[in-house]
Amino acid sequence: MKILVTGGAGFIGAHYTRGLLAGAYPDSDHAEVTVLDKLTYAGNLANLPTGHPRLRFVHGDVTDRALLQRLVPGHDAVVHFAAESHVDRSITGATQFVCTNVVGTQCLADVCAAANVAPLVYVSTDEVYGSIAEGTWDESCPLAPNSPYAASKAAGELMARSYWRTHGLDVRITRCSNNYGPYQHIEKLIPHFVTNLLSGRPVPLYGDGGNVREWMHVSDHCRAVHLVTVKGKAGSVYNIGGDTSLSNKEVTERLLRLCGADWSQVRYVSDRRGHDRRYALDASLIRKELGFVPRIAFDEGLADTVRWYRDNPAWWKPLERAQP
Repeated sequence: MKILVTGGAGFIGAHYTRGLLAGAYPDSDHAEVTVLDKLTYAGNLANLPTGHPRLRFVHGDVTDRALLQRLVPGHDAVVHFAAESHVDRSITGATQFVCTNVVGTQCLADVCAAANVAPLVYVSTDEVYGSIAEGTWDESCPLAPNSPYAASKAAGELMARSYWRTHGLDVRITRCSNNYGPYQHIEKLIPHFVTNLLSGRPVPLYGDGGNVREWMHVSDHCRAVHLVTVKGKAGSVYNIGGDTSLSNKEVTERLLRLCGADWSQVRYVSDRRGHDRRYALDASLIRKELGFVPRIAFDEGLADTVRWYRDNPAWWKPLERAQP
């Protein structure tokens, strides 16, 4: 099986790539993997086993149609992780999010359709649904994104779906809850707080800390993505939920304890503009159709994640120095 992974040097894409090469997923024992990554600030070759004999790395942009036309043919599947993904950055500069997340998806879908390469798995986010006061979203709920990031991911979804309806391209979409785990860029909440606390710096908590998110370990997410890749249905959307809903304040409490710190290290800061209050997914479809169940309990995975950052300062210290 030959799989093209876009954004494969980023946090989730690299974890998926490492899993493929390690035979961690069904039908992946001998997978040959091509990673396409632009290596922006969020892409890191140190996330990948670059010397692996079944890994080919290509430095390039998913909006580069000529490159895609050379690269896509011959693959058995394309898993599309490549995206601008940080909400705060989208608020101050949305243009790059539209270019990568929408135009890049259109270019990729167009080339896949022309080359007859499928499935194309579009890795999206629960943020496309907006905010929900109570209950959960299932896959039929309308999209109501509230940040430029979420809007660009929703637009990318719709673009990909249009290639299924118009061109018959086998497109499958996943919408996952918040991920965490090793190798996550330190701009995201958990690694940002962990690295600050390990360095003796305070952590910034938005608003009253009451915003609720559902959490999933990156390895569970990647298992679900691969199940969709090999067993999912064309034109289908699959919610991937982690079964652990916590407020940002509750996550902060756990991180303080694991890092040996206390609330004197917390600084409440002005809330993010348009900050969604609560996300919650109904993930019964992927469980029923594909048999997916998360394996890693949040507290276990969080402790392992903190331990990884504590043991690997050589990986994240350079990212601190590069922060704007």
